[in-house]
Amino acid sequence: MLQERIEPAWIDAFEALLRRCALNAGDTVAILCETQSRPVLPELARLAAARLGGRSFTLVLPSVFESKQPVSRSTGASQALQNIAPVIMALASSTLVLDCTVEGLMHAPELPEILKGANGTRPRVVYISNEHPEALARLLPDDTLEPRVKAHLQRLRAARAMRVTSAAGTDLHIALHGAAVGGNWGYTTRPGTLTHWPGGIALAFPAAGSVNGRLVLNTGDVNLTFKRYVEQPVTLTIENDHVTRIDGTGVDAELMRSQFAAWGTHEGDRAAYAVSHVGYGLNDGARWDSMALYDKRDFNGTELRAFAGNFLYSTGANEVAGRYTAGHFDLPLRGCTVALDDAVVVNAGKVVA
Repeated sequence: MLQERIEPAWIDAFEALLRRCALNAGDTVAILCETQSRPVLPELARLAAARLGGRSFTLVLPSVFESKQPVSRSTGASQALQNIAPVIMALASSTLVLDCTVEGLMHAPELPEILKGANGTRPRVVYISNEHPEALARLLPDDTLEPRVKAHLQRLRAARAMRVTSAAGTDLHIALHGAAVGGNWGYTTRPGTLTHWPGGIALAFPAAGSVNGRLVLNTGDVNLTFKRYVEQPVTLTIENDHVTRIDGTGVDAELMRSQFAAWGTHEGDRAAYAVSHVGYGLNDGARWDSMALYDKRDFNGTELRAFAGNFLYSTGANEVAGRYTAGHFDLPLRGCTVALDDAVVVNAGKVVA
């Protein structure tokens, strides 16, 4: 395990990120964390904000533990806020919110109220992914990432359909009519928006009844919920948005069957089997092989979602389709070809210029 202590290079990285977020002297910076947050992250955020003259304060909320439900990971929906009105007001009244919670506020139910703002202010929210600071510093956004992501978001919004194929056997058809499209490049300057660092992803949340086909997780693909490289192929049959079959003989398939069934049984429906979002990574600085170099507790895995050319298939909550669940899989696949209508944007795992 790497040591987690303050290093000058890591403060520099946080300062550079805050500069890209247009933090000015006198701006109010809310640093949000919970009792299980990685302690070094809010401290680095505080020191970097001070360098730029930001007026910061830190909110530490109790982490929430559910004893009667299956283990959940990588949900992107921190439960720490618990709809506590004064906390939401404090965040909504800030210029910049640095979210250092374990899971982040991306899918938290309180996020819309925070982004709406209060007292004449609409905050910008940056989820600092629960990574070791070494990874965050290595994945600082550069000047090329924002225009690249924006260009692909335009293409996603204009497309009627996405088709994903691979030599391993993936053949997935996704209708994009009614989908919500979003992405990020690791920073934001626009009030009322949220981003996460590291960034570099273009995503679509499909409407209900939009996804059908076959998804093959091949050797070396990634199951981020388990923080595990796939060792034996797993084939998911997807019908009307839902995984209806999980074929495979190894432990990877067994683990997925078990986790899917646990959430389906716990919640009494099949929302956990359904698609959450689909998309692809655009960050040339992110590396597929990085997960092999960290202990599981040292990283959250956002880098694996963002490495250039991966196709990201995720299951779980999808507000566009009216589905809600805490069960969630993030599955970055290598070697896929992604076409928007008839235009290939990722060719066999390589982003098309």
